[in-house]
Amino acid sequence: MKAKEIGDMAPDFCLPNMQGGETCLNDLKGSYSVVYFYPRDGTPGCTKQAKDFSAAMPEFERLGVKVVGINPESVDSHRRFIDKNGLTVPLLSDTEATVLKAFGVWDKKTVAGKMFNGVVRSTFILDPQGKIVHVWPKVKVLGHIDEVLEVLSRILSE
Repeated sequence: MKAKEIGDMAPDFCLPNMQGGETCLNDLKGSYSVVYFYPRDGTPGCTKQAKDFSAAMPEFERLGVKVVGINPESVDSHRRFIDKNGLTVPLLSDTEATVLKAFGVWDKKTVAGKMFNGVVRSTFILDPQGKIVHVWPKVKVLGHIDEVLEVLSRILSE
């Protein structure tokens, strides 16, 4: 499926969260939000990304921006990841990859000569109505959080 682009409406979703409930797209509406997709809990790049988002949570809150991270691992995996790394960024579990596919970030990947389906690390900024206003496809973790905050500041000041 083709990745969602600027101007597209974010696909509707409800996914399990760490509090034992669900977080839905509707919960993000009413303010700007950042939805980031990452491949795996506990890998070096994903851990750095989650720590960077967690460290920036006070700034996101100051800006009135909601943030969620999504990957196909279980709620239990997310809990272990959060506990081990002291994360504060909310993580959602998409074990069926339905939201990953709907956003177009579930694709064929090749690692060590093996082809498989997996998450293409991507970040989306949504406006208060759920429309996509910025996209980072194929994110490079280093410096990414600074780019997200810079773009958000620019959007919020317009």
